[in-house]
Amino acid sequence: MSNKNEILRAIRSNQLDPQPLPALNRADCIHYDDPLDQFCQMLRAVGGHHIRAHRRELADALDTIDAFRTAHHTCSLIESVPGNVELSSIDDPHQLETLDFCVARGVFGVAENGAVWVTDESVQHRVVYFIAQHVALVLPGQQVVHNMHEAYDRLQFSQPGFGAFISGPSKTADIEQSLVIGAHGARSLTVVLIDDD
Repeated sequence: MSNKNEILRAIRSNQLDPQPLPALNRADCIHYDDPLDQFCQMLRAVGGHHIRAHRRELADALDTIDAFRTAHHTCSLIESVPGNVELSSIDDPHQLETLDFCVARGVFGVAENGAVWVTDESVQHRVVYFIAQHVALVLPGQQVVHNMHEAYDRLQFSQPGFGAFISGPSKTADIEQSLVIGAHGARSLTVVLIDDD
């Protein structure tokens, strides 16, 4: 008998009895006095940035970002923000390899870790979140939950689709604790927190 078969046989003969999941006491979940402020702090901690703006001032707020102003190829999934890359005209996502900047909509944010939930609901090529050199996610300021438990409660999976939590720009680190930003994806992430008041 091969080593592989011996290992598999040993695993199969030592199955544990199923155990119920532990009960979650929501009173023990982390909550913040100001979840929006905590979200901004965590976003900075993971290498991201934020801008506060009124919905009518969104284009002006984006103009304060150097990477947006100097971008040659910009994809905007927000009606009020101009872009010169039209996703509907692109059949092969590989054609987006020169994308400098992407402006997209975030669904909600998480104060606990500075993450933003995004989906492919209005995105033809979901690779735009990861292939663009720089990403801005537009998020209503009141759509920030305290923790991941509340975040999971908000997720809906009624049909197949794509969703991801994005927390700051792409990062990687090695055992020598050398952190590299933008190694496998966007080099910067800005969350534009929209205030409708």
